[in-house]
Formats: sequence, C-alpha cells, structure tokens
Amino acid sequence: MHAPCVRVPVTEGETTRQRLADADLVADDLDITVADGTLYVPVTDPDAVPDDLTVVDHDVPERETQTMPGEILGFEPSYERLGDIVIVDEDDPERAREIADAVLDSDVRAKTVVNRASKVKGEERVRDWDVLAGDGTETVHREYGCEFVLDIADVYFSPRLATERHRVVEQVASGERAFDMFAGVGPYAIPMARAGADVVAADINAAAIDYLRENAERNDVAERVTAHCGDVRELATDYEGWAERLVMNLPHTADEFLDAAVTLASEECVVHYYDIQHEDDRFGPGERAIREAAEPEYDVSVETRHTVRSYAPHEYNVCLDVRLRRA
Repeated sequence: MHAPCVRVPVTEGETTRQRLADADLVADDLDITVADGTLYVPVTDPDAVPDDLTVVDHDVPERETQTMPGEILGFEPSYERLGDIVIVDEDDPERAREIADAVLDSDVRAKTVVNRASKVKGEERVRDWDVLAGDGTETVHREYGCEFVLDIADVYFSPRLATERHRVVEQVASGERAFDMFAGVGPYAIPMARAGADVVAADINAAAIDYLRENAERNDVAERVTAHCGDVRELATDYEGWAERLVMNLPHTADEFLDAAVTLASEECVVHYYDIQHEDDRFGPGERAIREAAEPEYDVSVETRHTVRSYAPHEYNVCLDVRLRRA
C-alpha cells in the first residue's frame, strides 16, 4: 500500500528511524523497506516530520506479524499512546473496557490502558483516570531524543504537542537564558537545556517539579536547569531582567502572568505565548494583552502567528512568538 515515508540513504537509516521513533512517528503497522540504497520509513503524521527530512509517498507492505486493536474489535478505536500507557476517551465504560482488552491482546506496546474520567482541572492541571488494564500510571515518554518520566495521575502532559515543542526548541541558541514559566515535567525546559541554554523552570505542581528534576538528571542537563516549585509571579522579582526567552504555555490564563513575564524579560527577549481563542480572532486578544503589559517599556514585534491545533469547535490553540526590545 502507498503511505507517507521518510526517505533517507541507508547509511543514515538507523539514526533517522530512532529519531522518528523518539517522536512516536513511526507507523508500526507498516514495514520499513529498502530500494537502491535508500531506506523508506513509514510515518504516522507526515506534517509532524522535522523539516530537514524528506517525506515521499512510497509503496510499503503491511506488517503481517502485527495484530492491531481494530482487527480484534472489527472497528478502528481512537486512542493515543504516552510511553507504554494507552489513553482512550470513551463515554461508554463497556466500550472503553472492550477497547482496553483489544489493546492488550494486540501487538500495541502497552502495559496500562486508561480512560479519561474528567477534564483537566485545578491549578495543577491534572485529571482523573479510570485504569482499565494494568496497575500503574507512571511511564517514560520519549520525544525527539529526550526521555520524560511522569505519572499521568499527578501531572499534566500532552504528547500531541511534541511537534510544537520541537518548533520552539529549534529556535534556542547555546548559551542563552530561557525561563519556562509553567514547566510541568520539563518538555520545554529539558530540550532547551540540551540545546545549550541555561534554563529556569517553575511550576505550581510539586509532583511535576520533582519529575522535572529527575528528568534533568535522566537527560544529563541537571547542571543547566534550575527548578522552582511555586507561583511564577512570586518568583519573578528574583530573576528580574534575566530571561532572553520565555515560554508561557498556559492557554486560557497566560494573560494573567504577563506582568511577571515583563519583569523577567531582559533587554531583548523572545516570548512564546500560548492562547486558546475563537477562529474569528485567533491572535488578536493575545497580541493586545502583550502590548498592554509590555508597552511602552518595550517595543513589541510579533514574529510568528502560529496555529498549533484545533482545540474545540471553532476554537484554536495558538502561539504568538513575540520579540520584546527595551525602548
């Protein structure tokens, strides 16, 4: 069957395959093929493949040895993987359990299957889960060469944002000072440190900060990451004028922290500001809020208006990459 594949010379094959696997982009149900010294690695989401890799349409065989949940169920279930945890989102408990049984009976790599039991809630941004199979909610997630250990019952983490995080990290220069204002377990902070930045990371969730420190050690960047548990607004004056890059990944309420962001900003600072807005004006409210907080102390220029993903009907998760220069 024809499928999107990353095309690379055989000599670069294993490195590329591992890189795609780290980003959870390899299509496990299709075989990797070789032709005339070229390797074709089938991928699940061609739009998420890094720009430096070539994606082509190529004829690849289905992997005969794999049994997928859809073959067992007779329909294609919707689920996502986070490490070795499979996450489903079903209102019908019986259907959710049926999917869980099929996942475990298939060749999908999973030790635990959970169903979402609540929306993200509270300041710590966690949700409730129904454990359908397995006995643990801690896992290790791999993304673009980094490893993150986390417990989904204690912290918030979205594997769907891997490509967006990578987009931001690719802008980081070695030696710069980066501040992640809502850091979680470190999916921005850790790769920014791996890129050579000195990183300060804050989060109000104590469990997330514990995992962030563990992940800094796990990825050999502990010497470049300083983690703080608490409200970043109370921490800002300790780092006044320090940050050359700010990550503000707290959609819905990031505008409440813009005064702290301005305090943290150095003479010149790039701010990655995340927001969720209606499709009729995706970027306007965020840009106006940033200008209100930063001007006239800073000259404000919007460098990128980027739609990350659809969030709800007629609503989008967006990012503004904004450069602040002290006036």
